[in-house]
Amino acid sequence: MAEKKKKSPAEGSADKIEEALKAAKEAEEKAAAAKDDYLRLMAEFDTFRRRSAEERLALVASASAETIKGLLPILDDCEIALSQLKESSDSDSAKEGTLLIYSKLKAYLKSKGLEEIEAKGQPFDTELHEAVTTFPAPEEELKGKVIDVTQTGYTLGGKVLRYAKVIVGA
Repeated sequence: MAEKKKKSPAEGSADKIEEALKAAKEAEEKAAAAKDDYLRLMAEFDTFRRRSAEERLALVASASAETIKGLLPILDDCEIALSQLKESSDSDSAKEGTLLIYSKLKAYLKSKGLEEIEAKGQPFDTELHEAVTTFPAPEEELKGKVIDVTQTGYTLGGKVLRYAKVIVGA
């Protein structure tokens, strides 16, 4: 008969200690994994929150750009009315009233970030200008430059809202 070895109390304690250490190590690994998952989740949430805020700002900017774009024809009409009134002999009050409306509208739009694209006399730039036609340049130095502006262009926040429609010297 084979003799069963009985473990001494010291050996039994060592096994229990070893098992406890193994369990503690596993618990530490699980805790580290859970902490890592938590940190990743928090980073993802922070990214989501920042991206959502940026999208909201872009949506508001887009809406304001569309509103301002809708007001540009009114600004154009005011400019036309002013040029017509300058040539006519109508009352001065009509001229002053139209100029007042035009000035207030332009000041309001400028406060919202609208800027006029300077075109006349500038070199033709496809990033800012849209050529309506070309015209023989009256002077050699006007070749490739904008001779006249048929419709004013505007930028809003550094982005082109409407290209300037121009006549280019050939």
